[in-house]
Amino acid sequence: MRPDILNPLFAAADSLKGVGAKLEKPLGKLGLTRVKDFAYHLPDRFIERRQIGALAEGGIGEHVIVRLTAKQYRASSTGRGPFRVVAEDDAGERIALTYFGRASYSAKKLLPLEEPRWVAGKLEQYGDTLQMVHPDHVAEDGGAALGQTCEPVYPLSDGLTAGRLQPLIEQSLAILPELPEWIEPSVMAKRGWPAWREALQRVHRARDKAASDRLAYDELFASALALMLVRADNRRRKGPAIQGDGHLRDKLDLPFALTGAQRRSIAEIEGDMAQPHPMLRLLQGDVGSGKTVVALLAMLNAIECGKQAALLAPTEILARQHHATLQEMARGTGVEIALLTGRDKGRARESILMGLLDGSIHIVVGTHAIFQESVSYRDLGLVVIDEQHRFGVGQRLMLQQKAKGTAHCLAMTATPIPRTLLLAQHGEMSVSQLDELPPGRKPIDTRVVAVERMDDVVAGLLRHVEQGKQAYWVCPMVHEHEREDLAAAEERFDTLKQVLGPDNVTLVHGQLRPEIKDENMARFASGECAVLVATTVIEVGVNVPNASLMVIEQAERFGLAQLHQLRGRVGRGAAESVCLLLRGQALSETGRERLALMRETQDGFRLAEEDLRLRGGGEILGTRQSGETAFHVASPEQITDLLEAAHDDAQLLMDRASSELEGPRGEAARIALYLFERDYGVQLLRGG
Repeated sequence: MRPDILNPLFAAADSLKGVGAKLEKPLGKLGLTRVKDFAYHLPDRFIERRQIGALAEGGIGEHVIVRLTAKQYRASSTGRGPFRVVAEDDAGERIALTYFGRASYSAKKLLPLEEPRWVAGKLEQYGDTLQMVHPDHVAEDGGAALGQTCEPVYPLSDGLTAGRLQPLIEQSLAILPELPEWIEPSVMAKRGWPAWREALQRVHRARDKAASDRLAYDELFASALALMLVRADNRRRKGPAIQGDGHLRDKLDLPFALTGAQRRSIAEIEGDMAQPHPMLRLLQGDVGSGKTVVALLAMLNAIECGKQAALLAPTEILARQHHATLQEMARGTGVEIALLTGRDKGRARESILMGLLDGSIHIVVGTHAIFQESVSYRDLGLVVIDEQHRFGVGQRLMLQQKAKGTAHCLAMTATPIPRTLLLAQHGEMSVSQLDELPPGRKPIDTRVVAVERMDDVVAGLLRHVEQGKQAYWVCPMVHEHEREDLAAAEERFDTLKQVLGPDNVTLVHGQLRPEIKDENMARFASGECAVLVATTVIEVGVNVPNASLMVIEQAERFGLAQLHQLRGRVGRGAAESVCLLLRGQALSETGRERLALMRETQDGFRLAEEDLRLRGGGEILGTRQSGETAFHVASPEQITDLLEAAHDDAQLLMDRASSELEGPRGEAARIALYLFERDYGVQLLRGG
């Protein structure tokens, strides 16, 4: 049960004054659904203003607060242009306060003639005239204006203005409770950090490294502690020691030799499965490094001991793909492999459920449907989770409950994870790495092309399709209105349909209904259409050997790890493959470096480390679709700087308070776990 002290923070957004049905959607887009979300909706930046006595003291481009008196109104003769209020400072120097669109209606009300007002905004030059476009604040009282000398700028969404959001954040900060301290006192003293409540209030008022670091540390600490509790709980559990005799694995007739990395990983997995407590291991391997065959050998090991195995995939299309691949590989073994998705109904579903219950089905592959309440296993010994990052630790623990909490668990990811993040996001697991590619994988020809050459790229795509080949075209955004300068998947889809014909192009993005998304993806996978236009939903796992061209539009907007995943969708067949990175005109230094690295190397592990280093500069990579990060407060830079200390602090607490989190600091740490929604950790405590 969540501690009562936190209940005000988890109250719904509409408990705040001013949140009605109209604001629900724009707030929901930003994930602002509870009071706590507003308190943790941190500013992107701050506008710092200087109070000046006269306009002559300010510099062009500077944000200032100055006392002005309106002298004259000037409306545009056509009625379409801007509305200007000509105003003077106390020394008689003139400035035009310029308003566009609907804002002009309120200008007269804000700035009545001959009445002094305090005005905050940015000084600009327009020809010979000094001007301020859309002043940020106009106040009768100097004190009210001076309260805006340092103003937070928050991420917003369509339909939500800063003026509506700011009071809601203020309300959330006013009801923050005083929480007991969960950080080791010596750490607090050494770093000069404020208490939790004060830190959260301070980060909304000004740039404050100490307060910001404190909040990032809280999140890292709660995460590290939860993963340690999972690991401790796992060690307490009794699991079946699985050591097959090899009679099924010997029947495997693989058309390729295993790499050294595959053999090493298999030995590590078999060593874990032979232990009397459940395995928790992460297998990370670059795109195409052969994780599936490693997983199959682990599953056959379990089946040789009379157990069953389940493979969980994040989407139906991936589940179907895995099912086909495993059936092909295991053809000579006599092992029964079934596919179960949410779509299976009636007799077909009943037959699979019976087979799992009586043990005649050895391996089941599917989406989370394979762990629904109605599904029971005779003796589930191994759970394999593909694309581990798509499933939270809490979800994985639920899956293991199906095996009475004792199944071995092998998680897999094709996203190479930097060492720092491995500890932060998967600290409860042992890790095996496939760092060699199977022989015969051809390198992908990666080129950077300026967006001005779009016509050439489309012409090249047409030639590619006319040769009977397939291609992906990836865009960073779904709708143009979110940011006008970003290519939208829907617009690109329409353009390419005109060039290639309507039946030759299909579209996939995260806002489509799941069944339509699956249907469109399946059309492309079967070769029915030649080009798949998509947002980054295709980043992981789709295997179409005939697709040998990848076009990534506005490639500088994506993170390195993500670009690498996308590139890995091609180069899976016999044909030479090409990846075109289309870059925009305004390329930052980081963007330039990122694209150069993509041309230089295809080593996913190196790219993952570089990605974290480049993100440290605080530049936001990718877009809203770039996948969920495990951390909302801690930046990549803070993860690098603070994770080790947070990890050591959590370990110290585990050692002192025991894995039951007893004593005052243990109790405070439980509150932190609930606050950061890592409460699956608390639920593993015997008294939790």
